[in-house]
Amino acid sequence: MDESPLLEVQELGYSYGTRAACAGITFDLYPGEVLAVVGESGSGKTTLLRCISGQLRPDEGRVLFQTRAGEIADVWAVSEASRRLLTRTDWGFVHQNPRDGLRTDVSAGANIGERLMAIGARRYGNIRQEATAWMYKVELDAARIDDSPQAFSGGMQQRLQISRNLVSQPRLAFMDEPTAGLDVSVQARLLDLLRGLTSDLGLSAVIVTHDLAVARLLAHRTLVMQAGRMVEAGLTDQVLDDPQHAYTQLLVSSALPA
Repeated sequence: MDESPLLEVQELGYSYGTRAACAGITFDLYPGEVLAVVGESGSGKTTLLRCISGQLRPDEGRVLFQTRAGEIADVWAVSEASRRLLTRTDWGFVHQNPRDGLRTDVSAGANIGERLMAIGARRYGNIRQEATAWMYKVELDAARIDDSPQAFSGGMQQRLQISRNLVSQPRLAFMDEPTAGLDVSVQARLLDLLRGLTSDLGLSAVIVTHDLAVARLLAHRTLVMQAGRMVEAGLTDQVLDDPQHAYTQLLVSSALPA
C-alpha cells in the first residue's frame, strides 16, 4: 500500500445549532483502500461524508487530498472552482437515491457521456463507445443506451449512476448507502458489482452504510460513529468479529440473525 494517504481528515467537526453532528473525526484513507463508515441513523455518517466530499463546509478541521500531480489540496481552502474540478475528475459521488445522481431528462448514454465531456472528451463516437462499454461493465443492456433513466428499475438506475461516476476513472468515490431500499437479491448483485469494480479499478472509496454486511463485504477498514463521534476504527474483520467499544458490540449483536 502506498505510504502517503490519498485522503486525510483531521479533527473535523460540524454542528447543527447546538448539536454536534461530527466532532474530532480524524482518519487517513490510502490508495486502493475502501473504508466503511457505520452507525445508526443520526450518528453523523452522512454529515461526515458531505463534509469530506466538498458538499458541506465543516465548522472545524481539515480535509486534505492528494491530487494526480502529487500535490496536497486542502479541500476547504481551495477555490470553489478547484473543488468543482475535483468532483468532476478525481472524485465520484454515488447517492442513496439514484435519481439524485442522475439527469432524468437525458438518456442513459448521455448521463455517462456527460462525465466524459466534463474531463475534455469531445468526439461523439468515442463517447458513445465508452458509454456502451460501461453499460456492459455494470451489467446493463447496452441496447438501452438511448432509453431514459426513468425507464429503468431502481437497481438499474443505481448501476447507471455508478457507471456515470466511474467512467472518468476517479481516484476516490464517496457512496451514501448505495444498496439501501433495494430488494435483497438486487442488493447482492450490486454488492458483487461494487466489489469487482473497486478491486479492478484500484479505486479508493468511503462508503456510508447502516448495513454491517455491506461493510464486511466491501471494506478493508471500518469506522464506527455514535452521536457524532468516532468510537472505534480498525480492520473490518477485527471491528466486526471482536468489537471493543460497547456501542460497536451492540451494533454487531443487533445485526446477528435470531
